[in-house]
Amino acid sequence: MSVLPPPPRYPRVTKTLRPHQPGTLRLLRQYGDALVCVRYREDGRGRRRCTTVELIIDEGPVKRRPNLRAIVYVPIALRESELRRRASAMGATWSVEHDAWRMTYGTATALGIAGRLRQSIQKMSRDEQRR
Repeated sequence: MSVLPPPPRYPRVTKTLRPHQPGTLRLLRQYGDALVCVRYREDGRGRRRCTTVELIIDEGPVKRRPNLRAIVYVPIALRESELRRRASAMGATWSVEHDAWRMTYGTATALGIAGRLRQSIQKMSRDEQRR
């Protein structure tokens, strides 16, 4: 059983100000480029107000997981007959148009050949996802 935290004392935002707007200059001097916005909040009865700031405390690149359902085209040489058999057993099909095997990125990863991708990853249509 989880215990819910108490409701916030100042739940209602009455005003949001961006940096460089009047009312933020003192906080902008204090926090600099880390300042995202200043918010004024009131308690439920409108008797008390508090000022909050939103700050950037960390920044870095976005690490996204690859879409395992995305369709990719991977070349498999004729001499790699065992790999072609395994790919076919996992649902891969030969694409004459792309001169490569058509499969999901998840299949290419499972077969250990995701590094051979011939074409950028494409999104599957809804019909293909239902199969």
